[in-house]
Amino acid sequence: MSAHIIDGKALALSLREDIAHAVSALVEETGVRPGLAAVLVGDDPASAVYVRNKKIACEKAGLYPQEHVLPASTTQEALLALIQQLNANSKIHGILVQLPLPPHIESKAILQAVSSDKDVDGFHPINVGRLVEGDPVFVPCTPKGVIHMIDSTGLDIAGKRAVVIGRSNIVGKPVAMLLLHRHATVTICHSRTKDLPSVVREADIVIAAIGKPLFVTPDMVKEGAVVIDVGINRLPDGKLVGDVDFDGVKERAGWITPVPGGVGPMTIAMLLQNTLESAKRMGK
Repeated sequence: MSAHIIDGKALALSLREDIAHAVSALVEETGVRPGLAAVLVGDDPASAVYVRNKKIACEKAGLYPQEHVLPASTTQEALLALIQQLNANSKIHGILVQLPLPPHIESKAILQAVSSDKDVDGFHPINVGRLVEGDPVFVPCTPKGVIHMIDSTGLDIAGKRAVVIGRSNIVGKPVAMLLLHRHATVTICHSRTKDLPSVVREADIVIAAIGKPLFVTPDMVKEGAVVIDVGINRLPDGKLVGDVDFDGVKERAGWITPVPGGVGPMTIAMLLQNTLESAKRMGK
């Protein structure tokens, strides 16, 4: 029997409708419209698409979007000056710096320059530390979306065995922390993991986030498992696929996310939600 498909587009649409209503109420009650500033340096096509999609999503939900598109030649000093301006701008409640940045700019320095109170991506060391402690202010958008998708299946995370494939600071580590805080038993797999397939086979929840197309095959998945595919990869023929062999794994999994149309839309919805929460927090 084929797995149930977790429809990220439908879940995200529902969330964005709720956010739009909440934004409207906030504006009516306080006059405050949540503002999100997106900063793009260079001309990476994929990054440009992401930023454009986020701007459109902001406008549809009633948020105030501010876009800063800078040339690839922008110096680190100039970018830091812009970040400081945005930190001081009372109309801006969230700051998003689109990665990757050009090689001559130190990403770590830029992300740390963003005020932790406006770090809606959840990348600032203060917010990372609070997440680890179990007292988060901003939860990184993709991991937050992943947990929402798991919850949508009705599965009780507590007590389940979860395997996260990938240990990035953006997805792997934070989603592992979120699962741990929900009382799952969590294993993080990576390139040095011995006999990785046997580890993954023990999981009730599998989260693939390594950027390797079709890496997770049916023989690696436990019957009935929830499989969340964070990867998005373009094959030589132009087709977009995830880190999971969707066609094969869906015959074993209980629930599975598609690519595209799975985690991606949820990431943007969670970015809007974080910006709304920031605006409410600053308005108190």
